[in-house]
Amino acid sequence: MRWLSKILRLTFVVTFAGVGGLTSEAIAADRQSGRPVVVELFTSQGCSSCPPADAYLGELARRDDVIALAYHVDYWDYIGWKDPFAVAEHTSRQRAYARAMGLRTIYTPQMVLDGRVDAVGSRRSDVEAKIATVARLGPGERVDVPVVLSVDAKGVLSIEVPAGSAGGSSDVWLVAYDDMHVTPVPRGENQGRTLTDFNVVRALWRVGEWTGTALSERFDTTKWPIKADRVALLVQRKDAGPIVGAAGIPLKR
Repeated sequence: MRWLSKILRLTFVVTFAGVGGLTSEAIAADRQSGRPVVVELFTSQGCSSCPPADAYLGELARRDDVIALAYHVDYWDYIGWKDPFAVAEHTSRQRAYARAMGLRTIYTPQMVLDGRVDAVGSRRSDVEAKIATVARLGPGERVDVPVVLSVDAKGVLSIEVPAGSAGGSSDVWLVAYDDMHVTPVPRGENQGRTLTDFNVVRALWRVGEWTGTALSERFDTTKWPIKADRVALLVQRKDAGPIVGAAGIPLKR
């Protein structure tokens, strides 16, 4: 999404060294609530097997222990219907997960849980079991970086990743998404259906790198060319590795 990258370069202020760690109160509050499991669904309006997974993601989106994100991929667009939310960057992210996990192919509907394991998005029992397994991982297996994400009344979004033991380099991703979209589909595999999609990702961009030094950034969301409903912050090991920190909030407009 090159247009968004250009605008971000004009609107955010970044500070690294000298920011300092989070307050003990903020860290304690974050750990008390527990970090949600990030569930990323790769889907398409051109895929006839995707609507059940889309509906299930809508249920997951209502849970406090999950950050649910739907990435619409573009490789179904040639079969009669171009998904209005599909972009090549989403397909690239899915391919990166396939490389990281040693998968032979990509598919829809695919769910990736905390960047660690995948599942067929419509197989609820399998997804639920894997969410529970990921959430139960101990401190030595599942790093919990207590990130902070907030937005003020003027639309200024602030992110903070505290100083700490990083155990390697991680990418910091910002994900802007909408609560819901309803789309009549006149062509393709879902011809004649009206599809409801939840937590539809509208923008995804890398805003920094975390190596253990405190990171703080601010964004003026009023200058964004999109009006997303929500935003999530993901701290993720390099090369589509495990997610080690995550938070999500609604944008106040």
